[in-house]
Amino acid sequence: MMEQAATSGNLSRKVVSIAAGEAHTLALNGDGKLYSWGRGTFGRLGTGSEADQPFPVLVKFFGSDADREERLRIVGIAAGAYHSLALADDGSVWGWGYNIYGQIGGTGENSLVPCLLEGFLGLGSPGSAAKDYEIQNGKPLKISSVKAGGMMSLAIDDQGSLWMWGNFPHPSQSQSVEGQIALVSSAAPVPIWNFHGHTVVKVACGNEHVVALVSAGETYEGNDLICYSWGGNNHGQLGLGDKESRLSPEVLEALNLESPWAAYEISCGAYHTALLALSKESSDVLESVCFTFGLGDNGQLGHGTTQSLQSPELVQGLPQNTFLTSVDCGLFHTSVVSSAGDVWSWGMEKGLGLCPDAQFTGTDSGDASSPLLIPCNGMYNPRFQEPLQVACGAAHTVLVADSGYKIWSWGRGRSGVLGNGKMVDCYAPTIALWPPLVEDFKKQDFDNARPNEHYREKNPEQNVEMEEKRLSATMEEMAVLRSKLFLMERYTSILHGSIFGKPFQEQEIPPSIQSSGVFDIAKEWNNMLESSDYDKLHRLEMFYNDMLASVKDKLLKRRIQDIVKECLKSTAAARSTG
Repeated sequence: MMEQAATSGNLSRKVVSIAAGEAHTLALNGDGKLYSWGRGTFGRLGTGSEADQPFPVLVKFFGSDADREERLRIVGIAAGAYHSLALADDGSVWGWGYNIYGQIGGTGENSLVPCLLEGFLGLGSPGSAAKDYEIQNGKPLKISSVKAGGMMSLAIDDQGSLWMWGNFPHPSQSQSVEGQIALVSSAAPVPIWNFHGHTVVKVACGNEHVVALVSAGETYEGNDLICYSWGGNNHGQLGLGDKESRLSPEVLEALNLESPWAAYEISCGAYHTALLALSKESSDVLESVCFTFGLGDNGQLGHGTTQSLQSPELVQGLPQNTFLTSVDCGLFHTSVVSSAGDVWSWGMEKGLGLCPDAQFTGTDSGDASSPLLIPCNGMYNPRFQEPLQVACGAAHTVLVADSGYKIWSWGRGRSGVLGNGKMVDCYAPTIALWPPLVEDFKKQDFDNARPNEHYREKNPEQNVEMEEKRLSATMEEMAVLRSKLFLMERYTSILHGSIFGKPFQEQEIPPSIQSSGVFDIAKEWNNMLESSDYDKLHRLEMFYNDMLASVKDKLLKRRIQDIVKECLKSTAAARSTG
């Protein structure tokens, strides 16, 4: 029993999947519970309000019905621009947030709480397309994975069929006019029959395009995936060698069965695409590469230029002989992670978190057109320990590391999207608050109350009330401390930025105060000057001269004021004696 409790406790703290929307983040733990944080507009967090959340909060699917809530296990999550999806272990699909195109299912308005997607409840009902498919295959359907992007939602069932709803390019109903594709809106899931007789293994979507990895045969056999794409293609995001939109899926010739590369991961930004692929040649080294194509205006393709590409090309800036485990595309940036713990990002303005030494002025500003290594912002190891998955929002990046027990985030921090309690941008990885504070306090409160088992049994109501008061007081105290810490960090960042031209970062804390807590300001100042380059020393000199001039000017004004006051006093005294 104790081993089971320990295992359950570990699972509740272990993140098994993350997803990022335009400015919100979802995290799924090993217990099947879902947490969200960031911008709350349109109800995308599923908390029952549109309030922003700077820390992870539990998403409840049955409100106050604790028994049903406890039995529900979420096994898959997805985030579109302003909406969220969740898949339960019974195959049910839930959606919440923005719903103008029906992307959360149903024809209602935006939802502040999770709603069961009715379209999948009728799988196998008379007269439905799903019923026809069920009869042909002789077994009922069950959803096995969900995906979202832009204003559309996707799902794959356990028979390998693809379903789509929201605002999406439908192979048989969409229309193309002068190269532009007109998307179809549907609040009910629509089956995509183009892959009938094959298995859709993975799918991703951008604002107007879809990319899928589909088995060559009827079933997936491990190394036989073919890459298809369709939808809008005005930037070459389909990778088909031109900018013509496609109404039906077409094979990417660069990743067909004859290709030396086998794709295994895909991701779509708004108008660009990234794929991870393995070499089909037998080798002792597990080699993988990253292909990108589509819009390149902000360097999001990682090829050293801002040119757009109409066909897949290898990203050359990544090291060879390394295995890439995860890739994700933001609005205009891309991130990949290796099994060794290295993280690379490229694309839009480095100040959004794509570069550890970013600043908005000077030679370091601008977009990153080639991969930049993002070091772990820790004190002891530049690599992230045991990374699992990376997720990119419009302007933020989230990484799950330490086998799922730690979440790092960086980039735009407004609305609390980084989950660290702050509302400011972070130019280097910062640790999100995981596991959530409330869970820690509940456990601590329970442990502290254990010696009073006898009293608790005799006075259960009083004990519960007492524990609730203690928890409430502790939370209030933490809120005050967080507020003070936020103000101190903001003051430090502003002061540091005024002097050095960039925000303060954790690795800049002097070693002496890290190890002993003792800070010799004269010694550390001298060490800082010794290690500074010419540009840094020149900036310090400019700052010193500006401040000195201001101080001298203020002193001169004060002296003039004192002289005037003395003259006025003398004049007044002379008049009174006269």
